[in-house]
Amino acid sequence: RGYDRTPPRTPRSRFPGGLARRVKIHEADAKSLLVAQGLPVPAWEVARTPSQARAAAVRFLADPANATGKVVIKAQVLVGGRGKAGGVKLAATADEAEEVAAQILALEIKGLPVRRVLVGPAAEIVKEYYLSVLLDRATRRLMFIGSAEGGVEIEQVAVDNPGAIVYEHTDPLLGLADYAARELAFKIGFGAHWKAGAAIAKGLLRTMLANDAD
Repeated sequence: RGYDRTPPRTPRSRFPGGLARRVKIHEADAKSLLVAQGLPVPAWEVARTPSQARAAAVRFLADPANATGKVVIKAQVLVGGRGKAGGVKLAATADEAEEVAAQILALEIKGLPVRRVLVGPAAEIVKEYYLSVLLDRATRRLMFIGSAEGGVEIEQVAVDNPGAIVYEHTDPLLGLADYAARELAFKIGFGAHWKAGAAIAKGLLRTMLANDAD
């Protein structure tokens, strides 16, 4: 169906001699990496022209599983703040999707031109959470950062409500054991959804290790 889901190359490339070079990837490429590790990710397509965005919108709007009856169109640029810059918009029809895509593809966000957009079914958001895993260089261990206050920049949460953020290091040998994943899910506040939260946490760690990410 034209889905652009081919996993990109590993997020870390190497110069001659084995020196590592950090590589940033777009959201659409990150989705491919998550899918490869079995994580639940909403369907998406990548469009480089307004007409391609329209064609993708037609497919998603016709899908009976699309509960909102809308699509989301998101700029693919390697900076934050896309939404505030007008790079994330909803559309209820194929015509509107084409128009919105044209507007976003004409943008420059923080000096970067938008050359691709992600098109997918709009989510019916009830509650948002934040969960990430990164390398804590101070302890030389991998660390999860989670919060029940999703949908906003985690840096701002750290300033306004630092108690709302959970930090959890993984075991150097065991990684994130099942019991630790459950504890993490409860600490963050997933409640009745703790099983899904724990599974996502373990999937994020698999993704990080599989792609040598930091």
